[in-house]
Amino acid sequence: MGLKPLLFCPPSIPPNLPTSFRLTEKFILLLVFSAFITLCFGAIFFLPDSSKLLSGVFFHSSAVETNTHTGPDSSDAGSAGNDDRLLAKIKKDHEKALLEAKDTLQKLPDVIQNDILADKAKVTKESMGKGAKDGNNLPFIEYHRPPGATGLEPQDPETRERRAKIKEMMKHAWDSYKQYAWGSNELRPVSKHGHSSNLFGSIKGATIVDALDTLYIMEMFEEFDAATDWVEKSLDFNVNAEVSVFEVNIRFVGGLLSAYYLSGKEVFRRKAVELGEKLLPAFKTPTGIPWALLNLKSGIGRNWPWASGGSSILAEYGTLHLEFMHLSRLSGNSEFAQKVMNIRKVLNRLEKPQGLYPNYLNPNSGQWGQHHVSVGGLGDSFYEYLLKAWLMSDKTDEEGKKMYYDALQAIETNLMRKSTNGLTYIAEWKGGLLEHKMGHLTCFAGGMIALGADGAPGDKTGHQMEQAAEIARTCHESYARTTLKLGPEAFRFDGGVEAIATRQNEKYFILRPEVIETYMYMWRFTHDPKYREWGWEAVQALEQHCRVDGGYSGIRDVYASSPNYDDVQQSFYLAETLKYLYLLFSEDDHLPFEHWVFNTEAHPLPVIRKDKTDRPNEVE
Repeated sequence: MGLKPLLFCPPSIPPNLPTSFRLTEKFILLLVFSAFITLCFGAIFFLPDSSKLLSGVFFHSSAVETNTHTGPDSSDAGSAGNDDRLLAKIKKDHEKALLEAKDTLQKLPDVIQNDILADKAKVTKESMGKGAKDGNNLPFIEYHRPPGATGLEPQDPETRERRAKIKEMMKHAWDSYKQYAWGSNELRPVSKHGHSSNLFGSIKGATIVDALDTLYIMEMFEEFDAATDWVEKSLDFNVNAEVSVFEVNIRFVGGLLSAYYLSGKEVFRRKAVELGEKLLPAFKTPTGIPWALLNLKSGIGRNWPWASGGSSILAEYGTLHLEFMHLSRLSGNSEFAQKVMNIRKVLNRLEKPQGLYPNYLNPNSGQWGQHHVSVGGLGDSFYEYLLKAWLMSDKTDEEGKKMYYDALQAIETNLMRKSTNGLTYIAEWKGGLLEHKMGHLTCFAGGMIALGADGAPGDKTGHQMEQAAEIARTCHESYARTTLKLGPEAFRFDGGVEAIATRQNEKYFILRPEVIETYMYMWRFTHDPKYREWGWEAVQALEQHCRVDGGYSGIRDVYASSPNYDDVQQSFYLAETLKYLYLLFSEDDHLPFEHWVFNTEAHPLPVIRKDKTDRPNEVE
């Protein structure tokens, strides 16, 4: 990286004379060098305008830069005077170069090498100080690792043992993927081969990129290095394929950004920005609300055909903010930030029914699609990113803060309900009618509400912590009331049932993290031991029912007496589920919340300090 200095490099030293040149060799080399300089000097008299050329190239003469362009009124006498001054300067530089050559020939080889290295370092530092960019057109950034990238061992022996068990689970999941599906997006742990969905097009390696930061924070550095090597050599975004903008952003962009901030390795920054630039054409719509699907080669986008007349989805276009703000910071390109801030402008112009955000928005007209509201699928991470945008901005993003707390108030008023037996749940809203169903995805909201409670307006901090605890309890009940002690995809509160799935297509468990995510946040904020106990119950169920010889598999029916495997080890199992479990049994100084914010795929991103001089834990 950086500019290379123009240096005179002497011929190599013969092996039998390691410390100096013989006098005769010095003399011969000096003659050769003098002849070369003389030849260049002689060219002044034969090449047109050669004095300007040579003095500019070899000696960086500032005089040449100011005198090479003569205006129409310049006289011949003036030009002759300029040429005389130039010739005198070139002669002086020529003599100086001869003296430097003599000095160089008298130096020992080790001294010469040290001089070269010192000059290179000096030029690199000077060029970086002027905002120079590397070969990938990225600005130089002095890397500083935020605190808590890795953590101390827990003091409590039982907690330490449980955390070690989760690390062993990660190793089993990773080693199985590496053995049977290396380079594929995901693993089929029962049939022991690779698996990919259409979410990633023909991009490969979703599990590798998703797992990078988990490997790092668990101090699995050998595995992290193998993953880094794959990213460097094999991660390719030059594909003629359609991808989910949302999924590629949260898994690939988020994973690469997090790996960069944890390790400082430039390959991750470079790859993240490269992919971010390929996603920008998704915003080429009349409103700037991005398409859900994008062909990375052609830049042509479209929406899911089932999404309310070709609408964009709230949880998809609303879950880009954290990553794109960091892309702007790391690339020096403000376009990333402008794109996501424009999304807010569009939303703020619209009337919100009952203060709620419908899940569908037409990117052409800028109007809502059907009025379906959910804090689970289709809506969930939009609300999460409003809060986290404020936190990540060092609490300077007042717009994000207001949008979050206003939305949370509307959710409490219109969607939060209590069951007959006192379980708090968040229902779904369809055109003014409630569907008393709560998804596994919605269970992240307990952690979100706890995370935001401290900044709640008025005296609502305690109230929001109570809400968070109640949602955590409800989601734990959804696990406890199944046969396999793993939660269903969705559960209902009607027809005399509470926190139980009643439809066959809602009884599956695909290794999702949201319930454990809420346990982790609740533990951090309350240190109530029940959250660690609930997390350990989940660990035992995962080990008993999801672990197979070739990794971990999802289950088709959590109410069945024995597991029927779906044969997919989701990449988010390594990125989120195991990471949140590991942090649940870690000390609070491991990825502390005052320095890190997790994206919706559990990739930690640092808080962007308003005070640019705040540079904790500088990396040497």
